[in-house]
Parts: sequence; structure tokens; C-alpha cells
Amino acid sequence: MDPVLYPTGPITGAINIAAKVSTPDALPGPVNEVSWFVPGRIEVLGKHTDYAGGRSLLAAVDRGITFTARRIDEPVVRVYSSAVGESVDIQISGDRPPLPPGHWAAYPEAVVTRLEANFPGYVVGAQIDVDSTLPLASGMSSSSAMVIGISRCLIDLGGIASLALFRRHIRDYESLAGYMACIENGMTFGDLKGRRGVGTFGGSEDHTAMLCCEQGKLAEYSFSPVRRRALVPVPEGYAFVVAVSGVLAEKTGAARDAYNRVSLAVREIVGLWNSDTGRTDTSLAEAIASSEHALDRMRELVGEDNYLRRRLDQFYAESEEIVPLAADALAGGHLKDFGELVDRSQQLAQTGLENQVQQTVFLARSARQLGAQAASAFGAGFGGSVWALVRRESAEEFASKWLKEYLRVFPYLKDRAATHVAAFAGRAYRRSTNG
Repeated sequence: MDPVLYPTGPITGAINIAAKVSTPDALPGPVNEVSWFVPGRIEVLGKHTDYAGGRSLLAAVDRGITFTARRIDEPVVRVYSSAVGESVDIQISGDRPPLPPGHWAAYPEAVVTRLEANFPGYVVGAQIDVDSTLPLASGMSSSSAMVIGISRCLIDLGGIASLALFRRHIRDYESLAGYMACIENGMTFGDLKGRRGVGTFGGSEDHTAMLCCEQGKLAEYSFSPVRRRALVPVPEGYAFVVAVSGVLAEKTGAARDAYNRVSLAVREIVGLWNSDTGRTDTSLAEAIASSEHALDRMRELVGEDNYLRRRLDQFYAESEEIVPLAADALAGGHLKDFGELVDRSQQLAQTGLENQVQQTVFLARSARQLGAQAASAFGAGFGGSVWALVRRESAEEFASKWLKEYLRVFPYLKDRAATHVAAFAGRAYRRSTNG
């Protein structure tokens, strides 16, 4: 059935809406040149819920990354990024010299490695130029956009989407998002065996937003598997403003261990549960849903006053309470209720996830003090950005005041911090092809 917009009146409880099945825009065979645009995304709510099988409220934005690719007669994928002014050559097969820790090319390298492993002989030599309007490591997921854009270019150049193996696994945009996430995290996807990703144990939230969201709307999704639950319109007369903190929210290099601690805690909780019950649940959401007493038993297993307990309680509150209730409140125009739920989510990020820095905490608090209906940090954490919901007519003025207040406290970030009014866009799209 088609996804249904919430009505404008108040709603209570989660509404379960099946996703519309749509075939990704595959080409019938290989091409010589292709260009793709991949949007950035805002995670309105759903902090670290996706890889645990939980829910998120997402939107794609009009800022993003453009990829322009052409075939070349060399056994390499050559990627040039205008954002860093650097080009890297990635050998399609054979040994490669290791990249420096945290290098941006870890993402295209993971794509080349995985596609060549899953579809041997179909990754062709390519020159790919990358031009971004997304701030790097801002929490708007330039890294996952890189994975999707490089993948879609190489899939088109090599004609991979016409292969029976690809078509058997990639049936719609949701399954494509799942596969893109597995390229990044290294996990197996059906018969498409896993390979080394970028070293982070993330989920498919970012990829889903970029491949499945619709223009002008938020989308509520659940994960493992990827499933659309609802579309939510932005209240009339309101807009989202984004503040980039200037603190880089990287998921590789030195930041990887801090990021992985959040996700590994979920694996540990599920492992304790399966060992205790003899079950084989693959996600925290699945385990919690298995019994009305499951959550209480998990709390007993992890104990009191430790990180596992705080992580468990944060996940349950965020996924099972905050996200569905906030979607209902936003759709019904109950902005006071929405703001209070978002405040709770932000507080749980600080105390449960422990992934906030003083800059993102300040931005969320100051946005509310300046009159925002709601404000929250988003993304992996440990830096990045914060969104604020404000009146559209005063959004630009709010953005200016918000940044000024931020730089009054953190003046050393003046060259990296910024604010802008976000416009919600549709999914990634192919801009052009040739031959």
C-alpha cells in the first residue's frame, strides 16, 4: 500500500504503515559516464537506534554531494574530492597500501572492495569527481553519502544492477539502503558476503534517509529490516535551522572507538539476553518485543548504574516512546508536546549515550532559550550539528542570533561553525548518463 500522510488532527500511538515497494532506478546495462546527486540528511530523532532495530524520524536535505564519473582504461578507481583538494587511486584488485588512520578515502575504498568481492569483474576503472555542499564531519552524514554516491556510480559504469544476483537482493529502495549500510559496516547482506568496511558498527539510518525520504516531509522508519512506518509533514509555517558546531563528528580514526562503544553496548546486551534465554534474537528491538517481561529481565541482566543499563534505557525510551509519540505530536501540530519529547531525547543522549560534547549541549539549550519549538543534536555524536524548529518567517534572523550567541561562548570555532535554514529534499537521483 502507498505510504499515508498523518492527518492534521491529534493522533495517539504508533501507526504501522507499510512502505511502498519501488524498484531502484537501475539502468539496463553499463554506461561510459554518469552523474549522481546524494543529499545529506537530518536525523530529527532516533539517536543510535537503527542498528539496534529501532525507530528513527528522518529527512533528506537539499545540500549534498555531486558525483561525476567516467570509465578509464586503468585498473583503478580514481576519486578526486574538491572539498579536500586531493585525489586517491584505489586499486580494484590486489594488495593496496594502508591508508592513514581517519583518511576520507576509507569510504570509497570500502565500496571498491565490497563491490569487487560481491560482483567480481564488474567493477571497472573509473575517474570520479566529488563536489560537496555538505560540511565535512558535520553530522549530516557526508561519509554515508560518499558510500552511496561512489557505489551508484560504479554500479552504473559496470552494469552491476542488470545482474541477476544484484536484482535478487536489491528489490526496492529500502533493500538498497540496507546493502549500502552493509558496505559501510562490513556485514553480510543475504548472499552478498561481508568484507572489511570502514571499521564502524553502524546501521542503515543515514542510507535510508538519503535513498528513501521524500521532498518536504519527514519519514518514520524502523530497521532490521528497513521499513517505512509513516510520512510526517513539517507543520505549516515552520522550518528547521541547522547549526554546525565546528567540532568534527568523525566515525573513523581516533573517534572510532568512542563511536563503537555506543553500538557494541547493544551487542553485549543482546548477547546476555540470548545466553540467558536460549533465544537467537538479532536486534535489541526484536529481543524487547519477544515478551512483555523481556525489558525487565534485560535490566536485571545488565545490572544497575552502569553504561549498559543507561544504554538500554536510552534505546527503549528513544525508539519505543519518544519517536512514535513525537511523530504523532508533530503531525498533529502539538508543538509544545513535540518540544518536550525532543528535550527528553537530548537529555538521554547526554546521560545514556554519553556521546555529546559541550558545544552541542550548548547549541541545543541556547536554541530553546532563543525561542525554538524544539532543538536536538543529531548524528553519531561527539561533535557535529544541532537542529532547531522555528517559525519560517523568522528563520534567517534566528539562525543569525543562534550563531552569534554560540560564537560568544566558543569564539575559537568561528572559522568552522555555521548556521543555515534547511530545505527537505527527495532521495538521491541520477543527474545524467552518457553511452
